[in-house]
Amino acid sequence: MDGQAVSATAAVVGADATPLPRNVLSVVLGETLFKTWYSSFYPEELVGKAVDRLYVCQWCFKYAVDVEEYARHQMLCERRGHPLGRTIYQKEPFEIYEVDGAKNKTFAQNLSLFAKLFLDTKSVFFDVFGFKYYLLMQNQPGQDGQVVGFFSKEKMSWDNNNLACILVFPPWQRKGLGQILMGTSYELSEREGRIGGPEKPLSELGRKSYLRFWQGRICQAVLGMRNKSSVEVHELAKMCSMTTDDVILTLKSIGLCEVRKKDDGLGISKSRIRDWIAKNKIDPKLAVDPDGFIPLDDSSAAEEEEEEEDVSGSE
Repeated sequence: MDGQAVSATAAVVGADATPLPRNVLSVVLGETLFKTWYSSFYPEELVGKAVDRLYVCQWCFKYAVDVEEYARHQMLCERRGHPLGRTIYQKEPFEIYEVDGAKNKTFAQNLSLFAKLFLDTKSVFFDVFGFKYYLLMQNQPGQDGQVVGFFSKEKMSWDNNNLACILVFPPWQRKGLGQILMGTSYELSEREGRIGGPEKPLSELGRKSYLRFWQGRICQAVLGMRNKSSVEVHELAKMCSMTTDDVILTLKSIGLCEVRKKDDGLGISKSRIRDWIAKNKIDPKLAVDPDGFIPLDDSSAAEEEEEEEDVSGSE
C-alpha cells in the first residue's frame, strides 16, 4: 500500500480560497464505504488525478486504489485492532491513543490526508513534527476495534490552544463522539495545569458543537458547587480549564447568571440552571470519565517509532 505521502498538518485555509474539485469520490475505511466531501492532497502519481474509490486501512491509514492490494494489507497490517501510539484512556467501549507526529511521520501524514477529505477549512502542509494526534477507538464485541475520529494538538501553542483540528468520521457522526474528543482535550489541559480552548476561528458547525459542550461543562461545574451563591468568571474559567472569553460567551448563551454589583460575582440559581438543562436537553455529565485516563508511567502501550516504508511497498 502507499505508505508515504506529502507531509500534513491542520492549518486554516483563507476564506477566499477556491475549493478544489474532489479527487477522491468515495473511500472504504475498513469495511465501511462512504462518500468524501472535499479534495485532499494525495500524490497524483499514486492516486491519479481522480479516483472513484480509495481504500484506507482503519488502523494505520495507509491507502490503495487496488482492492486486492488493500485486502492483502488488511490481513497483514501490524496495527490490526490496535492503532499506533500509547493508550491514554480506557472506558468501554472506547479507547484513546496518543501519537507523536515527530516519531510517527508517515502515520500522521496519512491520517491528515484522510481527514482533509472531510474538512473544508483545513489544509495539508509540510510539518507534522509539532503535533500530537489523539485517536478515538470504538470497540465492538467479537470485532476488531474501529478508529472513528481524532483530534490534533500543537505540542507548543503560544495561544494555549488545546486542540488544532477535530474530526469524527462521517459514518459515526451525530452520536456524541465529538463531545468525547472535546472532553479529552480539556482533561489534558487540566492535567497540564493550563487554561485553553480550540484553535480559532471555529467553523459555524464547530462553534455550535463547542457551545453545546461548554454549556454542559459549565452547568456541571456550577451544579457541583457547594454552599456558594456566586462565582467570579475567572474562578469558573479555572474550574473548567476554559478561557474567560469562552466562559463569557457560554454564560451569555445560557442567560441565567446575573452580575452582583456588591462583589462583581455571578449570581447562581441552580434551580433555574436545572430547568434550562431540561428545556435545552443539555447533558451536564462529563463527556469522559477522569478515572479512565491512564497515567503515563502505567500506560499499557508504549509509543513506538514507525518505520518509513517505500511508497511502492504493498504491506
